[in-house]
Amino acid sequence: MKTKAKRPAATGLLLIAIFKLVKGLLLVAVGVGALKMLHRDLAAAVTHWVDILRVDPDNRFIHRLVEKAFSVSPRQLKELSAGTFFYASLLLTEGIGLLLRKHWAEYFTVITTTALLPLEIYELTRRFTFTRVGVLALNVAIVWYLVRRLRRQ
Repeated sequence: MKTKAKRPAATGLLLIAIFKLVKGLLLVAVGVGALKMLHRDLAAAVTHWVDILRVDPDNRFIHRLVEKAFSVSPRQLKELSAGTFFYASLLLTEGIGLLLRKHWAEYFTVITTTALLPLEIYELTRRFTFTRVGVLALNVAIVWYLVRRLRRQ
């Protein structure tokens, strides 16, 4: 009887898997939320939450959020939900594959994460925030870690 040699445990792989799964689940929640708002007045819902949370409606961030909510069309909500579900499916596939320690998942994660780096760089040039820098740095670190790991095998 032949036994399959197990690959050594990798904490980094587990952390990346959990990160991808959490991001994927959050995106599923965003997609579901966008679909639920499809047949509702989005601006009224945002205004309702501003009242519940007792946030200053004259705050420039809240004011901008309410302003954007008034301009969102049902078509844009459908597109947003479709895009988030697609991206969530990629992230969940990566996360589950990495969690199960599948070799293909490491390649898949390198390919998909690397493919999205130019978009992250573009977004960073459009509007510089430390959050975007952090996300970009984290994704570069993930690709670097996985490429090193794949080269060793």
